[in-house]
Amino acid sequence: MGRDHHEHRAWVRMPSERRLDLLDPTPFDWEDSDLALGLARTYRWGGHSAWPLPLSVAQHSLTVMHLRAAACTAVGLQLAPLAALRELLHDAEEGLLGFDCVSPLKPFLGEGFKALTVRLENAVFLRYGLPRWTPKEHAAHKMADRLAAASEAVHVVGWSAKEVLHTLKISVPPLNDDPLQAVYGGAAWEPWPPAIASDRFLAELDRLKALSA
Repeated sequence: MGRDHHEHRAWVRMPSERRLDLLDPTPFDWEDSDLALGLARTYRWGGHSAWPLPLSVAQHSLTVMHLRAAACTAVGLQLAPLAALRELLHDAEEGLLGFDCVSPLKPFLGEGFKALTVRLENAVFLRYGLPRWTPKEHAAHKMADRLAAASEAVHVVGWSAKEVLHTLKISVPPLNDDPLQAVYGGAAWEPWPPAIASDRFLAELDRLKALSA
């Protein structure tokens, strides 16, 4: 699908002044700072939070990356920089779209929405040179993602552990300790303001890109 060959367009103008057509994205349509800010301003859990601020996808992405690295360390392995970068960017398309749909609603949005997110994800993978998930890698990623989700549900949103299991149907027990607190300090599980989330995400993105080069 070429940029000048489809009738409908959904343009987004980035803070960097780059322009992204959400319906026909390319890997060259945003700066890293645009992505970091977009993820920092996109909220999980429908924007609901027991804290004064909701939880950004940027902060969630850092949590998942650290949980995946910790799981590797626990079995005597080290998460490679490119694999860590893929973890950090696992929800990157949501920052470009500016929308994190609650998972149970996704089937109701139809095939068009699914195709849109796949095109955005493909553009992200191409831009950052990310390898596609193997089944084993994706299973390990989903474990870290579910662990983050269960923990956020309890400590950020306010669900009980029993509700996480029986109402949200997340079978992974939530953590008590916030993996980001050891790195950044602050109160455990407290959502960061967008500017802080953006800066921390961008710093980690830059670090991992340099290590993966």
